[in-house]
Amino acid sequence: MKNQFDRQWLDQAVVVALGCSLAGAYPSRQALLAAALQALPDEGLKVRAHSSWWSSAAWPDPAAPAYLNGVALVETALPAKDVLAALHRIETRFGRVRAEPNAPRTLDLDLIAHGRTVLDGEVVAPHPRAHQRLFVMGPLAEIAPDWRHPVNGRTAADLAATATVGTDAAPA
Repeated sequence: MKNQFDRQWLDQAVVVALGCSLAGAYPSRQALLAAALQALPDEGLKVRAHSSWWSSAAWPDPAAPAYLNGVALVETALPAKDVLAALHRIETRFGRVRAEPNAPRTLDLDLIAHGRTVLDGEVVAPHPRAHQRLFVMGPLAEIAPDWRHPVNGRTAADLAATATVGTDAAPA
């Protein structure tokens, strides 16, 4: 897909990853993720674009339910701390329980980047491992191949091509 965003807007875009391995109260994981996308604007996060859904095996236990993932580019005036709080509120509304790391879950929303901002405190941005994950960079490259990582400067397309985690990820 040709990049539909100009460089200046991409440099300000907030990147949100969406994922789930359980449908919860929804008829399917796709329906749950679609509903989560619709919930973002209620929290001040205007969705400008979103990828298709990508499937990948669960990690670290591939016997657990597979994941469905995607990425949204959003526009907001909220600072990173407030974006992260909004994402956590949405997760809670969708039944997310944080029992143990990497457990199957109904909804996982990650702040991948907040424009070109680099934060290393209460909120970390960009996400410290997203650039290694095909199930994040693949969907991002689908909608914004020219997006550049705020720290390493590499494009989403390049990061997707060299990802080392979740290499089985593919459009569902």
